[in-house]
Amino acid sequence: MRRTARPLATTALALAFAALTGTPAYGDAGTGRLELSPTGVVPGDEVTVRTAACGADGTATGDASAVGAGSFSLSPGAGQGRLAGRFEVPPSAQPGTYEIVATCADGVSRVTGDLVVSLTGTRTGQPAYPRGSVKTGVGGALGPDPVQTAAGVAALAVAAAGGTWLLHRRARGDGF
Repeated sequence: MRRTARPLATTALALAFAALTGTPAYGDAGTGRLELSPTGVVPGDEVTVRTAACGADGTATGDASAVGAGSFSLSPGAGQGRLAGRFEVPPSAQPGTYEIVATCADGVSRVTGDLVVSLTGTRTGQPAYPRGSVKTGVGGALGPDPVQTAAGVAALAVAAAGGTWLLHRRARGDGF
């Protein structure tokens, strides 16, 4: 019994090793990788995708619909020997790990990569700065309506003069 158990265990290990290191169903084993940069993002970030699986002069179509971004194109990069493309993670993306797929123009080679979306962290894209003016109701020297600004200044001047007059009468003892 012991003599058959050892060869069976060795055969099972050899088969498992062959299954794990075998050639994948799609893509080239040496270059069949989809590189995502950055791999961890928050909604609204832009992701750069690169691969050498389709050759330096090939093209590919990427699919990021798992995360809600749809399809994108990969084209030859500048002297890198790889294809490159970009897509934006939509603001509605939920946290999780998503598979991003690129299919070469030949229709045979297919490569994948994992993208991790989280709700914590900082955006890697350009920050959005506020634009325009704040509607406070106060107006100002450069406000949109100089007539309203002048009327406000006149009302403040009348109130200040009236307050000063009343305080002066009270200090003299004339009462209100």
